[in-house]
Amino acid sequence: MKKQPTSPPPPRPRDEDAGAKTFLERFPVVGIGASAGGLPAILSLLEHLPARTGMAFVFVQHLSPQHESALPELLGRGTAMPVVEASEGLTLTPDHLYVNPSGVSLTLERGALHLGPPHSSQQGLRLIDDFLASLAEQAPGRAIGVILSGTGSDGTRGLQAVREAGGTTLAQEPTSAHFDGMPRSAIAAGCVDHILPPEGMAEALAQLAHLGTLAPQARAVPDAAVSPALPEEGLQRVFRLLREGVGVDFTHYKPSTIHRRLERRMLLCKVADLDTYVRHLEAHPEELDLLHQDLLIHVTSFFRDAPAFEALQQKVFPELFQGRPPERPFRVWVPGCSTGEEVYSLVMCLMEYLGASATGHSVQVFATDVSATAIEQARTAVYPEASVSGVSPERLLRFFVKTEGGYQIHKSLRNVCVFAQQNLVSDPPFSRVDLISCRNVLIYLGPVLQKKILPVFHYALRPGGFLMLGTSETVGASADLFSLVDKRNKLYRKKNTAPPQSLSFTYRESPAERPSSARRKLEPRGADLDAQHEADRLVLARYGPPGVIVNEDLEILHFRGHTGPYLEPLPGVASLNLIRMAREGLSLELRSALHRAKKDDSRVRKEGLLLSEGARQRKVNLEVHPLRAAHAGKAHCFLVLFEEAQEAAPASEREGHASAPDGREDEHRREAEWLREELLMTQEHLQTVTEEQEATYEELRSTTEELQSSNEELQSTNEELETAKEELQSTNEELTTVNEELQNRNLELGQLNSDLSNLIGSTHIATVMLGNDHRIRRFTPMAEEVLKLSSSDIGRPLRDVKLALPLPDLEAAVTEVTGRLSVIEQEVRDSNGHWYSLRLRPYKSVDNKIEGAVMTLLDIDRLKSSLDESRRSREYARAIVETMREPFLVLDAGLHVINVNPAFYATFQVSEEQTLGHPLYTLGNGQWNIPQLRHLLEEILPLNKHLRDFVMEHDFDTIGHRRMLLNARQLSSGTGDVPYLLLSIEDITRRT
Repeated sequence: MKKQPTSPPPPRPRDEDAGAKTFLERFPVVGIGASAGGLPAILSLLEHLPARTGMAFVFVQHLSPQHESALPELLGRGTAMPVVEASEGLTLTPDHLYVNPSGVSLTLERGALHLGPPHSSQQGLRLIDDFLASLAEQAPGRAIGVILSGTGSDGTRGLQAVREAGGTTLAQEPTSAHFDGMPRSAIAAGCVDHILPPEGMAEALAQLAHLGTLAPQARAVPDAAVSPALPEEGLQRVFRLLREGVGVDFTHYKPSTIHRRLERRMLLCKVADLDTYVRHLEAHPEELDLLHQDLLIHVTSFFRDAPAFEALQQKVFPELFQGRPPERPFRVWVPGCSTGEEVYSLVMCLMEYLGASATGHSVQVFATDVSATAIEQARTAVYPEASVSGVSPERLLRFFVKTEGGYQIHKSLRNVCVFAQQNLVSDPPFSRVDLISCRNVLIYLGPVLQKKILPVFHYALRPGGFLMLGTSETVGASADLFSLVDKRNKLYRKKNTAPPQSLSFTYRESPAERPSSARRKLEPRGADLDAQHEADRLVLARYGPPGVIVNEDLEILHFRGHTGPYLEPLPGVASLNLIRMAREGLSLELRSALHRAKKDDSRVRKEGLLLSEGARQRKVNLEVHPLRAAHAGKAHCFLVLFEEAQEAAPASEREGHASAPDGREDEHRREAEWLREELLMTQEHLQTVTEEQEATYEELRSTTEELQSSNEELQSTNEELETAKEELQSTNEELTTVNEELQNRNLELGQLNSDLSNLIGSTHIATVMLGNDHRIRRFTPMAEEVLKLSSSDIGRPLRDVKLALPLPDLEAAVTEVTGRLSVIEQEVRDSNGHWYSLRLRPYKSVDNKIEGAVMTLLDIDRLKSSLDESRRSREYARAIVETMREPFLVLDAGLHVINVNPAFYATFQVSEEQTLGHPLYTLGNGQWNIPQLRHLLEEILPLNKHLRDFVMEHDFDTIGHRRMLLNARQLSSGTGDVPYLLLSIEDITRRT
């Protein structure tokens, strides 16, 4: 290990902007966080890390503010890099290690370190979170976060910020950490790219330093100014793979986000260019899923942007619940809900606003996201301690339940929320929604998708409903659909305007990609080989009048003959509409004639229509013939024929040259006739237009009524579908709960079966369980040995099984036990003379039903032998006592007489009734209350345990003065008591 003295801080540049630019453009920064047990881990990491990586390292550790830190000196002994204690405004330099001072918070601002007061939360200080969050903000895509040993959850939210900003995250392998609380918290949050021991982290950081020069540099300019750094062809290949693999099209997502996430995945996969990465995606399908998860940026937390939730409680909820009927459900839609923190935060605010009246309102919260993983986590609603650090203690106590490793949302809140996987771009939306909260979703979408999604939100909201966006989002081009309510918190209200005509819930192909119906109808069908049809076509083309066949919409379906003199295509979008293609002077009369033919279902002819061709005019006749459909219900068509009008010679040519006055008079007459005809035509055209407008108005009104009816039916159907969906969701949750209960029951049953098997196998009592039909259901190994049973006897009737013990009335006894619910017990003896205690008792189920009998055989042979031996010993002792010539007594611990021999009765002239059970001192009117005897029994004998040849003299009322020789012995039971006392009395009066 190389020893390197702590170097002084490098000089600070005068131009802070230049320092920030250098920091952001030239090298990445590694933020390392640790707590208890972190010193061995950081020393091991530094020992295996190269001295020159081109990175700057900032180590943040929880240090006691009461003691001066010696951390720079300790770390300086383990690395060749200069180790510097952070100070205010210190600019970062590559290949340097910076250490935080004790008692302050360390953040990064414009490439320089900033010291401030430490921040704390319910889980304690958040020093590591603060620094990593500032690092992610200052160097998006170039930040690297590392979490080492420590207790608590500090660093988890910081790693989430680093990963969301496109950086790389590492956590120490919990098994290698002295305290695994911090690494486990980060891993549980799902924000760690690599889980490695400290020496593995050093190798990974060295590789990242080597590959860092291959990826495009991090940019400090806004997203809008980022120029594409990746080839478009490669991007399209990536989009195609994602579209086919995961079903999500990222083509119109914001390019800067796509580029940053792709660069991050390329860096982690150690590839230098996009083409290589595409080949890597094709060869490794699991990488495609990882890229998909990275592109779906899950940036969320509880009560993020707290003023927005306060605005909901103060401005939105009061207006939406004012005069609201209780039976009308309050519906909320949260698209892009990620892992559910935003959803549950909104529901908490709603419950706090409703207070005690929450039970009187029906609340439905629909939360959707395109990520199935995020939806599953949101449904589980279990969050680590780091995720709830921003929640107040009151809300934590009211809305959360403490679980192992974190907190879970209370079931009352989870029951209100319905989580579903939904692609906001291509899947249908919810409807009749009061509030939509779509925060920080539009910022990742391009203008094309934003223009598509905002009208969908307008459609989904009820009249007067609210839309809440993120702080960096606006409605943009859809300002005609929403009115601004709160500019700071981005609250909008739906305007009561009709949705745009282009509103759609799915992607539509462009017109160039989708063939039109007319184009499909005009596709060539091949040559007609029928000679007769070909001849008819030639004759009609040469001698027949030109014309067209149109449908009811006046779309040309077929051309007949040479129609060029009458019809011509107009510039612009191609159209086959007859009125638009008609030459000047024909359109009005064509419309009028077609309207009359359609109305009267008869032929209509128009003559003498003037058709202008530059300075020249010619007259044209036209006819419209209705073509009746061959099949009922099929649309009608019309045949329109054109012909040139035969002009009569002028009167001046027929009558020769007339005088000037007569010629002028004829000219005025012809002009008046022409004007009269023009006026009649105009009146007729106006009448036609009026009738068409009236018919169109009726059709529109009818269509409007049908649309309103259809809309109501669709709304009703949608509500029914939503209700069915919610019922299915509820049923699924119930089934899941039942399934979990069944699994728990199965585990309990398995444990009980194991316990029962072990109990049956270890017991030395022969037990046989019988059913109501007297069939053997189960027996213990001891029963198998005693009764000579085998596994094949299970299920056989008792009468068919030959038992090793003689039990002739066994079936009758079993019947009596099950019928009378009695217990039968008797002693039986086998052929070898071995004794057993047979007991029959009813077999009761858990619900106290009689389902058979239980037969037990207890080996009592030793007990039987002991009892016989005890009986013989007792008889032997009794015989000895009774045959003794000297008086003899047996006393208990209370000196009550238990037994005496006949010699005592004869010597002292007392009866059995006066002696047995009585205290010794009360026998014979108290004549045995002798001081010497009392001294002997109560004081001397307990000390000596036995007494031999003790001489005692006393005057008895019945037998006079006696001199006696006493011998006594106490029999101890081993517990300290004196249960028995033997006392023999020998009369030695005569001997004296």
